[in-house]
Order: sequence, then C-alpha cells, then structure tokens
Amino acid sequence: MIEVKNLGYRYPGDEQNTLRALNFEIQQSEIFGFLGPSGSGKSTTQKLLIGLLQNYTGSVRVLGREVSDWGQDYYRHIGVGFELPNHFSKLTGLENLELFQSFHGGNSMEGRSVHELLALTGLTESASKPVSQYSKGMKMRLNFARALLDNPDILFLDEPTAGLDPATARQLKDTILDLRSEGKTVFLTTHNMHDANELCDRVAFIVEGALNLIGEPAALRQKQDQQKVAVRVRQEDKAVTEHQFAMENLYQNQAFQKLLAHSNIESIHTQEASLEEVFIAATGTCLQ
Repeated sequence: MIEVKNLGYRYPGDEQNTLRALNFEIQQSEIFGFLGPSGSGKSTTQKLLIGLLQNYTGSVRVLGREVSDWGQDYYRHIGVGFELPNHFSKLTGLENLELFQSFHGGNSMEGRSVHELLALTGLTESASKPVSQYSKGMKMRLNFARALLDNPDILFLDEPTAGLDPATARQLKDTILDLRSEGKTVFLTTHNMHDANELCDRVAFIVEGALNLIGEPAALRQKQDQQKVAVRVRQEDKAVTEHQFAMENLYQNQAFQKLLAHSNIESIHTQEASLEEVFIAATGTCLQ
C-alpha cells in the first residue's frame, strides 16, 4: 500500500535535511505506528505521504503510484485526521460533514451515511450543535468521522485519541481495529505508547530524520526485557520488599524457592519492558 525508498527532504532555506534516507513498506490491512520525539520528522513524513509537500528525493509510492504523480483523485483514496482538527465552527457537526462530503461529489462510506458516521463516533446527540460548542474530544471525533467520508483505502491518523475520555477512546480504537479487519490500512502517529502497543502491527522509531528501529511491538519489547522475575514480599511490620531473580534456571534457584516457601508473597511478575522503555532506548529521549 505504501512503499518508501531513500526518502529525503529539506525545507527551503535549511542547510540540512529534515529526513534522511527513510526506507519502509506498509502492507494492506496493517496498522503502522510512526513514533518519535518532537521535531524528529514525523509530521514532515506524513505531509509527504499525503501530498502536502513536494520536491522530495527518493521515492514515495502509494497504491502503486508515485505520490508526486497523483492528482486530486488521490484524496478519494486516503483519509486524514490531523492532531489539531480544524472545522467550520459556526456550522454544526452535521453541516461540516455534509460540506466536506460535497467537495468530492460522492457518497460517504459504503453502507454508512453521514448520520451513521456521527453515530459511529458518538456525536448523534450533538450533530445539530455548532462546532464552536464542541469540546476538544468532540472535535477529535468529528475529525475522525470526516476522515472516513470517502471510504478511503488508507487512513492517516495523528494522535486520534487525544482529548478523549477512556470510554470514548476505547470506542474509537475498536473502530480502528474494525477498519483494519475490513481491509483498511492505517498510518498512525502518536506519543501514546499504550495506544501504539495496543493497535499497531508494527512500529517505526524516527530520530533526527532517520529511522532507528522497525518491528512488531511485542518483539521489540521482548528484546528490551530484563529477563528477571520480581517477587514482592510483605514483612511482619507490613512493609513490602522486592526481590529480583534471573529467569534463567529459575527453578533451580534455592534462594527463590526458599522465599516462596517461607514468605508472605504479595505478587510475582516478570520484568517486561514497556513500549515506552523501547521508545526511550531507541530515541534517547523521553516522551514529549
């Protein structure tokens, strides 16, 4: 669906490239997470993929065709949900969707009308309210509904759960997973490592315009694992102490066996790395 080879880009007036020889592919029905610290090149990459920036070096092929060769019909095949949604604030949510739908002269998502898209994003009761009265979370949901208007083959989503309460975020993530099962491809940029771990089939880490790491979240976490077991023990004075043991040959570890036999065990768990720890190791920076 997306094939990027030796992609480079330099903004006019800059002395150095913002992107340096990016290479990756994204298959159909794949949710691909694009992760990196602020200023690493995430937004620039997405703008190139959706055709907002030109004059790049290398190759960016989407749906088998170089992005620079596409015309306006490209936007019938992709849907974009920006991190900072912009809507016509004096229009209602329904009017916003109907207006954007009219730009393409077609119907909304197959089998779903504009009203169904509003229902899908939990905005039915607010459909007749001016968007100026919407919360940030409501605007994000309307943004997501708008991205689905043309039944796109590929969705580009930037921080799609930002500003959403846990229940609404769960609903939106379930919708994204449903879209993948329907054959849609999703390019996801986010700082939310929980979302990336939960949704993405693969993730890529970009640092200073170059890709440092690409892989499945579970496999990347496993490489970062400490291969240890932590045992939390509650003492007689109710204080809790933690003891760590190497997982290798754990069944032969006499200290571990003695602790299990003679202590008040509160919990036992492996020291599994989180995707955030993988992020920090790959990028050398904390989340921003």
